[in-house]
Amino acid sequence: MKKNFIEISFPVKEVSEESAREKNIRHGHISTLHIWWARRPLASSRTTSYAALIPEPEDSVEWEKKRQFIIELSKWENSLNQTIIERARRDILSANGGKPLRVLDPFAGGGSIPLECLRLGLETYAGDYNPVAVLILKCTLEYPQKYGKPGEIEIEEEHFGKKEKKRKKVKNLLLEDVKKWGNWVLEEAKKEIGRFYPQDSDGSIPVGYIWARTIPCQNPTCGAEIPLMRQYWLAKKEKRRIALKPYVKNRRVEFEIVGQDKPFPGNFNPEKGTISRAIATCLVCGSVIDDNKVRKLFQEGKSGQRMVAVVLHHPKRQGKFYRLADKRDLELFKQAEEYLEEKRNKLMEEWGIDPVPDEPTPLGKGKGAERAFSVRNFGLNTWGDLFNSRQKLALITFTEKVRLAYEKMLEEGYDEEYAKAVVSYLALVVSRVSDFESVQGAWHPQWEFSTHAFARQALQMTWDYSELNPFSPILTGTWNSMHRQVLRVIEDVSKTNTIPATVTQASATSLPYPDNFFDAVFTDPPYYDNVPYSYLSDFFYVWLKRSIGDLYPELFSTPLTPKSKEIVAYTNERTWEEAKEYFESMLKQAFQEIYRVLKPDGIATIVYTHKSTSGWETLINSLLDTGFVITASWPIDTEMKSRLRAQESAALASSIYLVARKIEKIETGWFNEVKEEIKKHIYQKLDRLWEEGIAGADFFIAGIGSSLEVFGKYKKVMDYEGNIIKADKLLEYVREVVTDYAVRQILHNGIASELSPLTRFYLLWRWTYKEAKVDFDDARKLAQSVGIDLEKEWNRGFIRKEKKVIKVMGPEERDLKELENSTELIDVLHLVLILWKVGERDEMKMILTNSGFGVKDSFYRVAQAISETLPKDSKEKKLLDGFLSGREKIISEIKEKQGRLFK
Repeated sequence: MKKNFIEISFPVKEVSEESAREKNIRHGHISTLHIWWARRPLASSRTTSYAALIPEPEDSVEWEKKRQFIIELSKWENSLNQTIIERARRDILSANGGKPLRVLDPFAGGGSIPLECLRLGLETYAGDYNPVAVLILKCTLEYPQKYGKPGEIEIEEEHFGKKEKKRKKVKNLLLEDVKKWGNWVLEEAKKEIGRFYPQDSDGSIPVGYIWARTIPCQNPTCGAEIPLMRQYWLAKKEKRRIALKPYVKNRRVEFEIVGQDKPFPGNFNPEKGTISRAIATCLVCGSVIDDNKVRKLFQEGKSGQRMVAVVLHHPKRQGKFYRLADKRDLELFKQAEEYLEEKRNKLMEEWGIDPVPDEPTPLGKGKGAERAFSVRNFGLNTWGDLFNSRQKLALITFTEKVRLAYEKMLEEGYDEEYAKAVVSYLALVVSRVSDFESVQGAWHPQWEFSTHAFARQALQMTWDYSELNPFSPILTGTWNSMHRQVLRVIEDVSKTNTIPATVTQASATSLPYPDNFFDAVFTDPPYYDNVPYSYLSDFFYVWLKRSIGDLYPELFSTPLTPKSKEIVAYTNERTWEEAKEYFESMLKQAFQEIYRVLKPDGIATIVYTHKSTSGWETLINSLLDTGFVITASWPIDTEMKSRLRAQESAALASSIYLVARKIEKIETGWFNEVKEEIKKHIYQKLDRLWEEGIAGADFFIAGIGSSLEVFGKYKKVMDYEGNIIKADKLLEYVREVVTDYAVRQILHNGIASELSPLTRFYLLWRWTYKEAKVDFDDARKLAQSVGIDLEKEWNRGFIRKEKKVIKVMGPEERDLKELENSTELIDVLHLVLILWKVGERDEMKMILTNSGFGVKDSFYRVAQAISETLPKDSKEKKLLDGFLSGREKIISEIKEKQGRLFK
């Protein structure tokens, strides 16, 4: 079987850069159509699909041309460059006899992979089990391609005071109708409930309201209301510092705004609020309420909320300004509350369902992904509880207007299917607004806007929150801003292809297609319990069900998203072992289905990202047991460098793109021979990856992928005693090979063999994980690869066990006494760095002299290598660099002293 380009080569570094850069792009990107979790970058989706469908180059000249083209193809600005896209389409067609290829993504999620397949001119099929994902897919891959074409719309113009209806030609009929009816929904909603967000007397527009949840102080002699606020900042910028300053008056906490009209007090720290980790402090009496009691007060209905401040914008003034909430604000909110009850009863009668979502929120129990939900702990038991009264009113009003828009379109003679497509986008706008218009959104003082509920893949308690004015002319999260973002996506994705994708709701374990149906399968399966998709999407499902559920009975017939066939390791009704077993069994079934529907000469790329290597063992065993042979693997960095998890833990930066084929396997391989074959192959691959700048944990995972290219050729690999070798044994060997390679490269060769296992481990840890804490199992495997038994070493030297994670301590965290008599290189280095920091130069030189390391090149090379692995802002790096800057002088003085002693 001839190989394709991706099986030989891929510009990993350049595509990684474009994939990471793409995370900062908003305008027109499909991520702004609707939130979906763990969506693959378009750049890597487009280029890997292209590279998987064109043949390997015939010579180095063609290889370089294709490589450069793939780099150009990866750029966001070229995603709508017709010259480049047409060339990519032609290349794929000519490589496959001029026939459009049929491709599938059975885990299509947010639609990145199938969208790029459409862009490349492929006959595209996309499926997902989750109904919210299916709706997003239809609005990304089906409706724009089907309806985003030139046409005529009816407009109303005024001439001499008289309104006239006219027909107007437009380039994109779908775009114009979503714009027109989105504006209609906004205006109709504004007419009805705009009065609850009135302007101030000076013309200022309230764009948001700052709220604090409250509980009563539990001190029997106090009982004051405690406003629960994490911090008090309203604006926190270099030249703009505005905050709420609390003070006590008549045994009640009041607020004033400082830094705007009043000077900012020098002794006031707005960072320290009244609550942290659910532990509250009363500002009146100083009592502290523990987290269990705080939760109990919420569960017993003894909590409240208080509007504290209003965020304002004046059309003739730049920026935002603030004032305290007054009686008029509270009265308006009370009026909105009363109107909500009236409207709620009316709509309940009309719709036969409570317009405010009354479905239960997740329990938040178990050891897996469900832990991401803690709202139940605070009495927020239904999805409707995540919105205050005015937010509920706004959302049910928008929902009602979307339903009415559909009816009005049919009255005006619109085709039913087309009207359904138009209102589907309007329903997504309501859904997107709900993400910002909830009690889960906090005020962000650095940017002065409201965050949304899903800034993380979780729903946790928010103590002080911001309520948006949905009719505001500024701020993200309003109807206008969300509507504009949806319109931009429609405009962009309408240009991908004239042939819509086929979108289906189906479990990947039971695909509705015949055998050998697809030329290629490109997909990104779930990873254990990384993302609790169904529970997260329930937040949106309950609103979508109310706005367009009647139009999609096949998607919205269940109370919440279906979960019985979801391939995620949930533990709320099982043990972790049972959840893990369920996930692995279902994933294997999915791979068997992919194998079944793929043509004999077809190709598959499977994206995998999991920080735990145990996740890799599952993937490898599942793939190999299915019958696939891995023919290539490429680590592509898909994450922004500033992401929170990467700084705190050893989360992988890269996604590994595994390329698989249905190739006839060799019956048996003998492990000793296979190991030599793997080692030779890995070293060739690692040389290339080292040049590409792949490092750390991603380098190890890349090594695993490379080993599969050899290991997977055999139906079974056995040792000479007749034992079948599975993934765990393979990975153990691969780690040893990659470890040896990495240490030599980090040290620029030469001295690797001189280092003790502990020093090698320290060096390798810093290169792999920097200063992050790491899951015990992964730490154990890294230690094993250098010949260390982790259990015998932790809590003795620099290795510390903290619950289920391992931390490697730097010099400043070490105990001076435990270092004093050690002859271990890394311990001596740490002791020397501590002495250098405190200015004990003579003692430092004595340690270096007595240990013998003072004149050894290996000592300084290890110090230099550790420094090179650490980020610029690392304290350890600064210590190392300071010490190393005087190494020549230190060596000279030690040699001189030794010379005098010798004489």
